Amino acid sequence: MDSGNQTLLTELILVGLTQNLKARISLSFLFLFLYIMIILGNGFLIFTIIVSPQLHTPMYYFLCNLSFIDLGFTACNVPKLLHDTFFNTGIISVVGCLTQMILSLFLGMTECILLAVMAYDRYIAICSPLRYTLIMSWSVCNCTTVLMWGVSFILSFSPLIINSFVFCKGNILDHVSCEILVVMELACGDLSRLKMQMFFQSIFVLVTPLVFIVVSYICIIASLLHISSALSRSKAFSTCASHLTVVIMFYGGTITMYMGQARFSHNLKYISLIYGFVTPTMNPFIYSLRNNEVKEAFKKVLSKYSVK
Repeated sequence: MDSGNQTLLTELILVGLTQNLKARISLSFLFLFLYIMIILGNGFLIFTIIVSPQLHTPMYYFLCNLSFIDLGFTACNVPKLLHDTFFNTGIISVVGCLTQMILSLFLGMTECILLAVMAYDRYIAICSPLRYTLIMSWSVCNCTTVLMWGVSFILSFSPLIINSFVFCKGNILDHVSCEILVVMELACGDLSRLKMQMFFQSIFVLVTPLVFIVVSYICIIASLLHISSALSRSKAFSTCASHLTVVIMFYGGTITMYMGQARFSHNLKYISLIYGFVTPTMNPFIYSLRNNEVKEAFKKVLSKYSVK
């Protein structure tokens, strides 16, 4: 394979969702509204957790990480999508496309692992409350965070190490962003090692955390059924329901995208909007509206920092 041919192709074209003018304008305003909600919702949630001492617990520490990931993931993809949709220009440089691909992989993998960590945190809090502070100490949380981000960083950059991504099958990407599945459709050469790696990474990053989450919640539900206090049981169920809602939305989209079929399909770009837009938009509202501690912290922050 002659890597020198890669210099012949310097730009790729993202097809986007539609070429219809009215539809593009409508989508532009919709995406802009959602992006503003993502920034405000996640930004305010992070700020509230930081300035509220009562929220300085492992649960909200990981929730803060989740909001940070959502802000980063959408910052990688949404501004470019907004520009392309409004101006009907999908041109992106090869370097820019590969950068977007790697950063999206990095943050997406981190969120997969983080959701499993958050499930484990809830499992310890509900099933072993007396040992919670010992098991989920700040040193454990910090080590878990470093490991989570570090493993995701290494795994996300490995596709570039394994394959040089020489493009020889045109320059049209039938997607709204440079996800690795659609980028691989244009790459030439032997991709068998990369596809094998992607398969095992999907098992490690998608299936394993999801199984871990399911097992954790089976144990949590079994434990909750033995709680005599209806109020305590309701509070625990509310917290778990928030996390499960996020898990269902995020994993539903990612598993359909990365494990649903062998090749990239045209319709999958619409599925990507679930974890690209819907989940980052809904996360702060799901965790705040279903959590009394967060709602009370919100009220205190608003009353403290509002203009009188």
